[in-house]
Amino acid sequence: MADHQTSDMAKAVQEVSERASLLVREEIALAKAEVTEKMTGLAKGAAVGAAAGIFILAGLIYFLHFIALLLADLLGDTWWLGYLIVAGSLFLLGGVAGFLASRFFKKGSPPVPTMAIEEAQLIRQTLTAPHPATPSVEVAPPAPAKVEAPK
Repeated sequence: MADHQTSDMAKAVQEVSERASLLVREEIALAKAEVTEKMTGLAKGAAVGAAAGIFILAGLIYFLHFIALLLADLLGDTWWLGYLIVAGSLFLLGGVAGFLASRFFKKGSPPVPTMAIEEAQLIRQTLTAPHPATPSVEVAPPAPAKVEAPK
């Protein structure tokens, strides 16, 4: 009889071990999938943003050339002063944009698998809880369905 209990205990321990390793593999797969999805979105956004930036830069070059020539025309045919004003404005805008970019980068978080981390923490809490089978929230029974009489 003692051999039978030992055999059942060994089977139970083996089953728990297999299920725990399966859980770990699934959590790793979830984390990989989550990070891959986030990185794919970032790569697509970066590619489209780069294309938009190239088109905007080309248009901006022509527009700034126009502004510089307009200022030179208004200032009495001093073309260098028009270009100097435009260049100074660009440096000022570039400084403000760089400052804002650094603040946005500091606010942003790196792509981490938050769902997988939360799930792993829940599993750990469940395994280390004194009574893991006891639900912490009471579930109400479903309401009876109404049956209408045919008309």
